Formats: sequence, C-alpha cells, structure tokens
Amino acid sequence: MNRRTGKFDAIVLAGDRGPEDTVARAAGVSCKALVPVGGRPMVLRVLDALAGSTIIDSLLVSGSSSRLLGHSAELDGLIAAGKIRWAENESSPSLSARAALNVLQDDHPVLVTTADHALLTPQMVDYFCTHAAETGCDAVAGLARSDMVAAAFPECRRTVTRLRDGGYCGCNLFAFLTPRAGNAVAFWRRIEEQRKHPLKIVRVLGLLAVLRYLLGRLTLEEGLARLSVLMDARAGAVWMPDAEAAVDVDKVEDWMLAEEIVARCRTAGDKKPFCFH
Repeated sequence: MNRRTGKFDAIVLAGDRGPEDTVARAAGVSCKALVPVGGRPMVLRVLDALAGSTIIDSLLVSGSSSRLLGHSAELDGLIAAGKIRWAENESSPSLSARAALNVLQDDHPVLVTTADHALLTPQMVDYFCTHAAETGCDAVAGLARSDMVAAAFPECRRTVTRLRDGGYCGCNLFAFLTPRAGNAVAFWRRIEEQRKHPLKIVRVLGLLAVLRYLLGRLTLEEGLARLSVLMDARAGAVWMPDAEAAVDVDKVEDWMLAEEIVARCRTAGDKKPFCFH
C-alpha cells in the first residue's frame, strides 16, 4: 500500500551485538531478538503488535540469518509463507535501515522500530503513525516525556535528553514519510561514523547548537529545526502518551522490568498478544 491509503510498511531491526550481547547470554539464546518476554520471543511480540495495528500493511525483519533464522519455527514459517519479508542486517543500525528501506518502494511511508521493543502494542503503533503523518514532516521520531517515564518506572534507568523545555526519552519509533526522508538516514549514518570522535560530531551538529544544549538553553523546537537544516529534511516528533513506549530491552535489568510489566498486565486481565491474521 502507499500514501493514498494511509498505510505504512514496517521494518523491524533485529540485529544485536553478536554472541557477546549480555541480554542474549543471560537468556541463553542465539540472538537478543529471541529473548523471551512473557514466554514469547521479543521479535514475535513486536510483530504481533504490528500485525494487530490498523495502519501497518506489510512487515520486514532485518537481522542476522545465522543467529535468528532456524531458531524460531514460528518466525521461519511466517517468512516462508511470505507474511514477512527478510533482509540481512548490515554492520550498523543506520546501514541496516538503509538496506531495508531499499527493499521497499519509495512512495510508501515506513515505520522503523526494533525487535527489543518488547512492550509495543497495536495502539502505540496506530497512535504514532497517525500523528506522525499529521506533522507534515519528512522524518519523525517518537518521544516520551522523561518525568512520565520516571513516575511510571522509578526503578528503571532510561537515557534522558534534557532540553530547556523538559527532558525526554526515545521510543525506538521512527517514521520515514517522504522520499526526502532518505536524507535523514544518510545523516544518521554520518553521526554513526563519528560516534567515537566527539569533536567531529560537534563539527557536524554545529558548535553553537551543542553549546546551547550543554548550557540547557536548547529547546526541542530549536533542535528539530537545526536537524532539519543539517539533514535537508524536515524533522518532527510525536509525544507518546504511554510510558511503556520508552522501555526497550537493552540491558538485563530492562529485561527483568519488561517481564514484570507483562506479568502485571496479565494479572490485571489485559488481553493476550495480537496474532497474525
């Protein structure tokens, strides 16, 4: 489907740090995407949420065939049946996203998320995609206010970006809405290449913007405007209403938290995970 229908394609980035990934080792699985939460591998939980969404039309998983394929009969069956497309992951998230986007048609809006977004729900997907499309931007990220996340999960340490108008946490939800959004992926790659060289990142972002951020004077609107110029693509954000949207499983503590949240929801009588049609 394409823009005329309002439907999105979805890409799930399922790469990890390889055999040394601490969460995969703790769970005794070959790939972090296969770590079970609530008794179900995270990648399948994410695919359940996307399949249950009213706005997602097709699914693609980007991962390592040696670590991910052949370890889940359900995932293998979905790929063999053509319900999910597969793309081999590259050496970094930005390169994997670029390769996966190249598999899809240029005129389709695309949602990119990650296999460790274990608490993702169809409602989160619908909310983010609908509001992202309404921004009129080329590339949009999902954000959650850090005070909301801290209030919901005080024991959970999340990465917080602090701006003059408040702190926020990322939600591993990204919308690429126009062909121009490809510029955002190229910029992402530039930042990745310089991640071990802070001074080079400062040069890319601009000294004034970095100083304003360090002094606590940069607002989100100013930051998005600066990114838009640097990327040559209009950048936007969607504020997610659910603290769970900001919880991904990057550390063993995150895995324990996700298990606790899922168990709590089951005790409260929440519905079972959505399944493929």
